[in-house]
Amino acid sequence: MTGTVSAAGTADQGYVLAASEDIGNPVVNIGIFLAFVAVTLVVVLRASRTNKTAEDYYAGGRSFTGPQNGTAIAGDYLSAASFLGIVGAIAINGYDGFLYSIGFLVAWLVALLLVAELLRNTGKFTMADVLSFRLKQRPVRMAAALTTLAVVFFYLLAQMAGAGGLVALLLGIDSSGGQAVVIAVVGALMILYVLIGGMKGTTWVQIIKAILLIAGAGIMTVWVLAKFGFNLSDVIQGAIDTSGIAGLAEPGAQYGGSETSKLNFLSLALALVLGTAGLPHVLMRFYTVPTAKEARRSVVWAIWLIGIFYLFTLVLGYGAGALVGADTINAAPGGVNSAAPLLAFALGGEILLGLISAVAFATILAVVAGLTITAAASFAHDIYASVIKKGEVNPDGEVKVARMTVVVIGLLAIVGGIFANGQNVAFLVALAFAVAASANLPTIIYSLFWKRFNTRGALWSMYGGLASCLVLITFSPVVSGKTDDAGNSLSMIRDTGIDFAWFPLENPGIVTIPLGFLLGIVGTLTSREKGDKAKYAEMEVRSLTGAGSEKAATNH
Repeated sequence: MTGTVSAAGTADQGYVLAASEDIGNPVVNIGIFLAFVAVTLVVVLRASRTNKTAEDYYAGGRSFTGPQNGTAIAGDYLSAASFLGIVGAIAINGYDGFLYSIGFLVAWLVALLLVAELLRNTGKFTMADVLSFRLKQRPVRMAAALTTLAVVFFYLLAQMAGAGGLVALLLGIDSSGGQAVVIAVVGALMILYVLIGGMKGTTWVQIIKAILLIAGAGIMTVWVLAKFGFNLSDVIQGAIDTSGIAGLAEPGAQYGGSETSKLNFLSLALALVLGTAGLPHVLMRFYTVPTAKEARRSVVWAIWLIGIFYLFTLVLGYGAGALVGADTINAAPGGVNSAAPLLAFALGGEILLGLISAVAFATILAVVAGLTITAAASFAHDIYASVIKKGEVNPDGEVKVARMTVVVIGLLAIVGGIFANGQNVAFLVALAFAVAASANLPTIIYSLFWKRFNTRGALWSMYGGLASCLVLITFSPVVSGKTDDAGNSLSMIRDTGIDFAWFPLENPGIVTIPLGFLLGIVGTLTSREKGDKAKYAEMEVRSLTGAGSEKAATNH
């Protein structure tokens, strides 16, 4: 099949799509894409005129209000995983797919209660600034930068896979080579956005994208409910009738068939709920506001916007299951990630398909830009300026290295995205969350709340959490050895003859997150380093009250 569906027949509650004719009009789809790219490039170019200092490039000059930054945070957080991956997961697996939405939303409460304001009050550019505040600068910065780059890489894989599947669906590209070209074009656009706009340009793209995404999802949600008499139960029943799976509204369609799948669910839940508080690209957004009060307002706005959107995904997912059908979704280019665009086509034809796909494309570009600038800031600010140059570098030189890093990260993301193409993007993002929760979160929590915590504890926790995640993911069914009932590979390595998986779980969080916390404790208690009590006291006062953070931000 080369991305072909049409309305075929009418069911009691709606209609089911069957494979018979081209999806939409490629000319319309490309036209809407190009219009969006043109508008956002103008925004980025205008924002770039005020990029004069490192603070402008990394933190947008700390000039955004709470509502603006909250909307941008929502734009950063609601990635291709949220729109394409979760809607597809719900359409295919019902209740178990909705667990992604619940996990992503609950995770925000952890971020709000534990780290958001405290991290903002340190008044710096990157997560490593916080972690190295009272510990040995160079080794801790190096470790924090490496964990940041690892999280960003896994997150980028998901966005690139989503981009490949989405554009392949719209243009009817079913070959892996054609989708690889699509992924390369997205990567090139991403590099251009970040090189020109920095954090200011990226933030405005994220604000535009968040408004478009939530509005588009809201319109589709109302449309789906209208087809079913505004009765959610009928939407769910429609999905059950179309799929023929009676348990679609109950737990167990994806996680529950075996003890291993139940452990997989627990591991996934841990990663989702704890991962957000350790995501460097989300944490970096808190440095773009001028005060701690605005940081709090940012989180409140973000929670409202994100919460509303995840309620929409429940209706959209079951709506796609009812009006499109699991078989059609799985057979389309992009597979499970095609559910939301196919639903748009079922509802409003090629125009709505083009608009919603442009929104999804905007989603990918905005998140990828945010991830890339985080990786660039982490390398240039933490590794180059602080470790290699030992702080003796002018801001212009640092920003120049950041821009070079953007190009390298973009190229790596393109190559990784080609390998990850076809994987469910929500699942790929869950791997990034596992790395964030294992390698970053323990050190963040200990740094903020444990007076005895020292450099060895930080290094053991970060490197141990990161290494264990990478090893277990490499030797899991994600990379090799996973097949469907027909014997087709579902792993990143498509060759079914290659199978070196010995770790049974697809998400390593249930092992690596407790290990990261444990290594932090063991490393600290086995070290003779007592830690700087004066520095801890200063950090405690600053993190809890914000006293001195604005000055630190200005002077940094």
